[in-house]
Amino acid sequence: MNTKTKSIAAACLFAALNICTLSARAEADVTPQTYSYGSHLDIQKVVSLKQDNSMTCGIVDARLTYLDSAGKTQVLDYRKFADGCNEDN
Repeated sequence: MNTKTKSIAAACLFAALNICTLSARAEADVTPQTYSYGSHLDIQKVVSLKQDNSMTCGIVDARLTYLDSAGKTQVLDYRKFADGCNEDN
């Protein structure tokens, strides 16, 4: 691989890493809101869904990161049944 190709590959890798960390930095700058029944949600696009790790069925803490209709990042904390509950119907 010649020097020019290595430079281009390094620049692409650097750009990809910056894009991946952009949403993490944006989430860190946003104060999470806690969901309550009747909360108005202005969700244009979901960025990520996370939940506490649980191997059993039960209630866990979860976090929704999304973009609102103005393109601003929002974070919502809520409680939900663990994904392991889907098998226990």
